[in-house]
Amino acid sequence: MNRLTHFDDEGRAVMVEVGAKPETERLAVARGEVQMHPATLSRILDRTIEKGDVLGVARLAGIMAAKKTAEIIPLCHPLLLTAVALDFTPDPERGIIMIEARVKVCGKTGVEMEALHAVSAAALTIYDMCKAIDRGMTIRTIGLQEKHGGKSGSFVRSDDHHE
Repeated sequence: MNRLTHFDDEGRAVMVEVGAKPETERLAVARGEVQMHPATLSRILDRTIEKGDVLGVARLAGIMAAKKTAEIIPLCHPLLLTAVALDFTPDPERGIIMIEARVKVCGKTGVEMEALHAVSAAALTIYDMCKAIDRGMTIRTIGLQEKHGGKSGSFVRSDDHHE
């Protein structure tokens, strides 16, 4: 098992020193989903939710969240992101919207937290904009799907991955 880097020798939380690390291209992809009544999803896709374009607003919320990750997650480094993209894949039959965030940076540390934060904020925005008609929605299976770059190299989630 890898040593936890966010604690010093006395167990106190610290921000990891990355000053000596080289800048490299880094990419992280995270996914999650929101499950709802199929009728709710139909209204989202038809853009008949009273609060407006749910997926458009959720996309902006995810982008903004990625940019603000260091302000929310205590030990994250502020990063100059080079790209943030969110995609939504609806499954009307099952009443699910799959959310995928792809975040890139050329920097000294990875963007996994930014991608995860983007998916979380997008999912919460979908819930917020639709809760008046479907309070039973669930946000689930948010996880890192892949990351590339940096000293630790690449990670790609397999179907049976349970770390």
